Amino acid sequence: MSLRLNPFSFGDLTQKRMIDGHLDRLDTSGISRRDFLALASAGVAAGAAAGAWGLPSVAVASPSGKLAYLAWTSRVEFMVQASKATQDAATVFGLDYTYLDGQIDSQRQLNQSEEQFGTGATALILHAPDGSAVKRIAELAGQNQAYFANVWATLPWFTPFEANEYYTLYGVPEEFTAHRGVTVELLKAVTERFGGGKIVGVTGVPGFSTDLVRSRGRDDAFKDFPKTKLVDQLPGNFNREDSLRATQDLLTRNSDIVGVVAQNDDQAQGVIAALRAAGIRAGEDVLVVGADGTAEGARAVKSGQQLATSANGPAFQAGFFAARLYDVLNGWKPRASERLLNWHSVITKQNNVDVYLQRYVDNGDVKPFDYKKMSKVAHPDDWDPQNRITPLDIDVEWAGIEKPPGWEYPKAYLDAKSNGEWEAVTREYADHYKIPFFGPSPNAAG
Repeated sequence: MSLRLNPFSFGDLTQKRMIDGHLDRLDTSGISRRDFLALASAGVAAGAAAGAWGLPSVAVASPSGKLAYLAWTSRVEFMVQASKATQDAATVFGLDYTYLDGQIDSQRQLNQSEEQFGTGATALILHAPDGSAVKRIAELAGQNQAYFANVWATLPWFTPFEANEYYTLYGVPEEFTAHRGVTVELLKAVTERFGGGKIVGVTGVPGFSTDLVRSRGRDDAFKDFPKTKLVDQLPGNFNREDSLRATQDLLTRNSDIVGVVAQNDDQAQGVIAALRAAGIRAGEDVLVVGADGTAEGARAVKSGQQLATSANGPAFQAGFFAARLYDVLNGWKPRASERLLNWHSVITKQNNVDVYLQRYVDNGDVKPFDYKKMSKVAHPDDWDPQNRITPLDIDVEWAGIEKPPGWEYPKAYLDAKSNGEWEAVTREYADHYKIPFFGPSPNAAG
């Protein structure tokens, strides 16, 4: 026999005391009064009440959605910091949150995405070791009508336009200019201090699209510093342990180097450890640069062991992607030029690292961004990206990488570049950028 519930038995749901009474009785951890009313109006609150009265349990989920962050490894500091910030941003947007370690295995990440979509994830951030699973994850997102955004590693020349509307964003820092910039700082310093010399590179994961563009930026810097030369390189796979071993091998093969370009700050930490073990003083005998602006990278810049980094900021990635996914979950539609985006890094050295440390590293409980204000849905008039954002040029991003046979530029992408949309989006994001990326947190007292 079925039991029918009288909705009037809930009492007067216009009264705060009545709602609080239900929340106290039910297993509704994380559900606000507003969400409870949304659930009640949809009829789901009756099921929740049934559980409180000893009837078969009914799950109560936040109506905002469920966000999963698929990181390619927990061995990289950037991703650990990005996960904490993504959780903070998800909480602000009322999204349930799950973090998954891909253990440097794209097949594992594909399996994780299937599992997440199967258990109700409505939004997914992919941070992959390579681009091999991107196309299939985009297909799964479309099949499950769940939104998907991809950061850094991807399948070159595969854009959201070849997938579906649920592949809402491919976003990365503008890496060519950023890594060229940190390399320029290195080459300028070794030229001034040592009169030039030999440089080695500790690269990332071979074939990784971000590693390729960072290497192009690095190599381009040498043309302006003729007294320096890149003499050798080995992969450090974007983590400390492999970078330590790669640096040890490079030191064996090249005993008279004066500089090392590491492809990220985790790798720079491995480089510094290898130099220390060899009795070489990082920052004095050999200069080191990295990328990304991790906590340890910024501290190494402060101490003088690392000359520079490009501050991408793990917390910025978190807010930027969480806000986009929240917006599309709530009906906002991106223009073509907003589905491929760059954010822009700041070269961080001893003369400006204190600002970065105060806001992003030694900030305690003060969140570095106003995450809610990154959302066009939550702040339709005064949204603020809190960083410089521009449309991504795929000819810059994937320069030098062969296009697949028969590949053609997506029509939506070409139209956006020819009809004025590209320039309009660039201006709009610039106009809304009010809270500077390098400056006090908008949440800081005073």
